[in-house]
Formats: sequence, structure tokens, C-alpha cells
Amino acid sequence: MPAGLRIALAQLDLLVGDVQGNAERLRSAARKAAEQGADLVLFPELSLSGYPPEDLLFHRGLRRQVDEALAQLAREVDEPDSGLPAMLVGYPEYEGEAHAPRIYNAARLLVRGRPAANCRKTCLPNYRVFDEKRYFTPGEQPCVVELDGIRLGLIICEDIWEQEPARAALAAGAELLLVINASPYEQGKQRERETIVRQRVAETGLPVAYVNLVGGQDELVFDGGSFVLDREGAVLLRAPAFGEDVSTFTASRAGDGQLTLRTEAAVSPEPGAEESIYRALVLGVRDYVDKHRFPGVVMGLSGGVDSALTLAIAVDALGADRVQVVMMPSRYTSTMSRDDAVLQARTLNVAYSEISIESMFEATLAALAEQFAGRKPDATEENIQARCRGLLLMAISNKTGRMLLTTGNKSEMAVGYATLYGDMNGGFAPIKDCSKLLVYRLARYRNQLARQRGEYAGGEVIPARVIKREPSAELRHDQKDTDSLPPYEVLDAILEAFIEEDLSVDEIVARGFDRAVVGRVLDMVKRNEYKRRQSPPGIRVSRRAFGRDWRYPITSGYRR
Repeated sequence: MPAGLRIALAQLDLLVGDVQGNAERLRSAARKAAEQGADLVLFPELSLSGYPPEDLLFHRGLRRQVDEALAQLAREVDEPDSGLPAMLVGYPEYEGEAHAPRIYNAARLLVRGRPAANCRKTCLPNYRVFDEKRYFTPGEQPCVVELDGIRLGLIICEDIWEQEPARAALAAGAELLLVINASPYEQGKQRERETIVRQRVAETGLPVAYVNLVGGQDELVFDGGSFVLDREGAVLLRAPAFGEDVSTFTASRAGDGQLTLRTEAAVSPEPGAEESIYRALVLGVRDYVDKHRFPGVVMGLSGGVDSALTLAIAVDALGADRVQVVMMPSRYTSTMSRDDAVLQARTLNVAYSEISIESMFEATLAALAEQFAGRKPDATEENIQARCRGLLLMAISNKTGRMLLTTGNKSEMAVGYATLYGDMNGGFAPIKDCSKLLVYRLARYRNQLARQRGEYAGGEVIPARVIKREPSAELRHDQKDTDSLPPYEVLDAILEAFIEEDLSVDEIVARGFDRAVVGRVLDMVKRNEYKRRQSPPGIRVSRRAFGRDWRYPITSGYRR
């Protein structure tokens, strides 16, 4: 069998807007691919600009930087002694006048000794987190190029999710489809990707190589998982999830002229549900903090499960030495909460301090005594406590330069069970898209993982009592979450049906829920949109998160 064409999938963590830095990351990966004998290396979608570049695309300086970086890469590939193989580079392609250019989501194939080939994305996604029609003009033609006697169909991300681009590449003579992607993580996404690509294989009879972006970018996490399917749809290669990787395979002709793929790379297993979500959260926190160059993070540790899980994620993402926690007890804080917070902080070896908010709370009530005269205590006094804590944490964040992590979950954010300028303070919200029930699942998963690894001398990352106890905000005597909310088993199911499935009241009730409870929950969701607009960004792990794929009006006359 001839040596064939050796192709590398370079699964990289890139930084939006850092064109020169991204170009250098491409060079480094290309050299690593060359060491593995690669003739061609594939990079993710829009790898020069990073994905998604959003309105940075409109800045003329970005256009200049992209043009210069791409030209420099082309010169280097063309140099015989550069050591760089051929490269398929994703980039924003500008055409026309600077004041009103057409912009294409494009890929440039750089090959030594021949003119570069260019491919433009034809199907522009405009749903969920994607709004590419705001920025890009669609391409119109398939792109098929020959390299070492093999005809390659070049495809960009969304084009593989539709039937026509793959069929057009086949009609143009393609023998192997190469797909560059920036496909963000959500639960079950790897299985969905491989299912869709397997359909294209069945329709065309062509093998497919799929390279994906990895890393955190604001609310999005890209999980990698690059793969190769042979012409039967079997997984020949799968790169590890949530980490950078360069893996190679070889395409060559058998004696009958058929294209055959082979590789020595492993088929990495797909992570389980809790593992993949947890790793997405860890990667999202690490990249958000590191790409913003924060020295570390600070957060409130209440003794509850939400802050306990957030702390575990932060330590796994950044290391214990970059994490600071503060316990801020009041008259309503239980001894159990204080003990469990201390236990977890000691187990994880993070900087821990305790600051009582009692004097601040009393002083605030005294200052407001005249204004509150004749009015009974209510949620106002509860919110004051949360805002006392928020003030202290923000002050520590300002003084130390550490970013404040917010610890609220999706269930709370949905129904407004959180305090503006209090526990919603912060720069990033790791578990913002995790329902309360998912928080419990992830907490149990992290403890199980610690047992498997033998971490922390047999101690639990999250104290068992934190997971087992009835949840409470501890803002009044003997408070329980169920005083204000339905049980989370009910609440989370209703929220998922409404937020992620867009079901109506009647459709949710048909699943067996009480109509009055459904109506009350949905009213809380709609009433608290103004809070969510003011909340920090958080990592998207579900099919629909609060953020870039949730655009609900604050002011609305819609009635269920």
C-alpha cells in the first residue's frame, strides 16, 4: 500500500481577537504535526480570529491583522526549509471596500509551491448561540482540491449538518471530506455530531475527518472530540475531549483504487454525562480566568451545596493557591453551615476567612429604621443580608485583583430566587446553567471521582452533609427553599420544559403537573427577566442557557 497522504487534526484552544497569538499557536501545532509525519494539518473554524469573533469582525484593525497573519503563514509554508506542512486555516475573509466589506467564514488551504485554495462556508447558522447571518455572506460553490493524488472536499462546520454541501462536494469529485469546526459543548453534543456526520457518510459514501475547537470563550465551551469516520461510518479516531491534541491519520489507495484510511491514534472514550458537564465547567472557569489574566478568584462559601460545588470546580480549574473563600455568617447561619464550610476549605487547602455581617446588618437596619417604620419584616431584610455579603466580596475582589465567582444555579436564576447586588454580584457564574438537581448530581460525581483517584487522603471534596441537608438560604429563622419554591424535582422539570423545550402551560400540565404550580413558576420566570439581564455570564451546558441563546423581553404583555 502506498504511503498516502498523512493528515493531522489540530484541536486547539485559541483566543478570540489574538490574531498574532493564534497564528503562533497554529505554527507550533503544525510543527508538532510535522514531527508525526503529517503532510497536511487541519485547524478549527475561524482559527486565526478565534470563534466567535462577534462584532470584532467590524473593526478594520482585525481585517488588517488577519490579512497580515495569513500572508505570513503562506510565506512560511512556501519556504522549503520551514518545516511546515500544508495547512487548512480558518479565517474571516474580507472582500470589498473597508467601510462596507462582505465578510465570509472561510478556510484557506496553504500548500508549498502552488496557489492557495479558498473555501467559503455556505450554510450560516442563525439559531441558539449562533448569529452568523449578522456577520457573514454565504459562499456558493463547493471546494474540492487535489493533494497527493487525493481529491479533498473542504467543508466548514454547519455545512456538514446540511445535506447539500456534502453532496455538492461528492458531485465535484471529492473522495474524502475534511470538516473544520467550532462546535460548542452542550449535554450529549458529541453523540449528536457523530450521528449527523455518519448520516453524511451514508448519503455520500465518503469518509469524513472532523476537527473541532477546544477551550472556553465567555459563555461557550468548546469540547474538542475531533474524529474520523471511515466510509462505513465507524469511528477510526477520536481525540480526547476538553484538551488540546494533535492526532494523525493516513489516506491512501488500496490495490483496487479505493481510498483507505488508517491510524495509530486512539479512539478516546466519550465521557459520561456528569463527567462531561463537570469537565466543561472546569475548562470554562480556567479559560475565563486565565484569558482575562486574573491572578485568581474569590467567592463566598456558605456551607450550602451550590457554593461547595463552585469551590470544587474553581480548585480543579485553577489550583488551591489561586482560590480564596470567605464565610460571612449572620444571626441565621447555622453551626452546621459554618462547620461544613471550614471542613471543605481545609480539605481543599484554600485560603479561608470568616467575616460576620451582623454589625453591617444591624447598622443598615438602624439607618433605615425611620423609612421602615410601621412595616413588617419581609424579603427586604433578607436582601440586605445578601447585599452586605456582596459588598464585602466585591471589596476583597477590588483590593486583591481576584475575580469574584458567583455561586447561583439555573433554578434560582430562572425564578429570581437571588438578590441583585448581593449574591448575584460577580464576574463569572460557573454553575449558572446547572439546575439544582444537576448541582447535586455533580457534587456526588466529584466525591465519587475523589474516591476513585484517592484524593485528599480519603476525605470528601464536598462534605456529605452538605449534599444531604435540606437546602436553605439561611436569611431568616428556620428558612427552607421550599417555603418559596416547589420541590426541586417539580421545579426543575417545569423549568426545563419551558426554557429548553418552549412548551406551553397546557403542554406542561399534560405531563402531570398541577396547573396552578406551573402558572406560578412561569410567572416567576417572566417577572425576573430584568434580574437575569444584570447577572454575570456563566458556562452554557444545556440546550438553552440564560445568555446568548435566551432573548426574552423584559417588558412584555404576553399572558400564558
